[in-house]
Amino acid sequence: MLLSWLLNKLKKREAQKSTKKISKLLTPEKFSELEELVGFHIKNRSYFIQALMHRSFLEQNTEYDLSNERLEFLGDSVLSLIVAEYLFQTFSDKDEGFLTKIRAKLVNRMALADASERIDLSKYLLVSKNLSNSFTNGSRTVLCDALEALIGAIYLDNGLNAAKDFINKVLIVPNTKEGEYLIDENYKSQLLEFAQASKMENPVYSVVKEEGPQHNRIFTIKVSINNIDYGVGTGRNKKSAEQKAAHAALNVLTQKPTSV
Repeated sequence: MLLSWLLNKLKKREAQKSTKKISKLLTPEKFSELEELVGFHIKNRSYFIQALMHRSFLEQNTEYDLSNERLEFLGDSVLSLIVAEYLFQTFSDKDEGFLTKIRAKLVNRMALADASERIDLSKYLLVSKNLSNSFTNGSRTVLCDALEALIGAIYLDNGLNAAKDFINKVLIVPNTKEGEYLIDENYKSQLLEFAQASKMENPVYSVVKEEGPQHNRIFTIKVSINNIDYGVGTGRNKKSAEQKAAHAALNVLTQKPTSV
């Protein structure tokens, strides 16, 4: 009994030391700003330090041994649950396929990166000096991961309702107020359906060009049907470039003016 008490005491003391050490990584002013952002008083600062610590930071600061990857995993699940609940309640007459498609749009990497930029999340991040010096749009993946990790920290520190309030404020309201999230932007799927309905061969996508450094690549992709090129698109990843190429092809095939 005494040994168990001593061990618990020692663990608590070590946890306090660890929390005190990592709390030095953000100034009191930054924590005040962070509390205003999340909308409540932060009880356990170590959760938020971990949420904001990219693995590159550990490479140059070996005294720390935690990054935001575990919290990112947790935050992703919390985010998916809360957005699913919102859609389930908002669209009571829609089926699973519709709900799944709209949820994917609300929590995709682009939506998360845009939300991160709106709240200026990058100013709180703990990253290596090299990454900090080149922190551009090519690092939007880092922002996505950090936002999910921050949601995980909010959930652990203040519960599901606090996480729901934060997600509603920074993601759901900004992305749903204009109703644009209901527009089907899966142009690849639309192009495939058009080709099949028109008795054409399936669209074929091929990379025309890759440019830029490894962390900030730009892809140019063309789409062909029956060996005829119908559209070209560029993007920071192949998926977005293919979508833009498909959109351009649809505009040509349906004789609409190109707007992408």
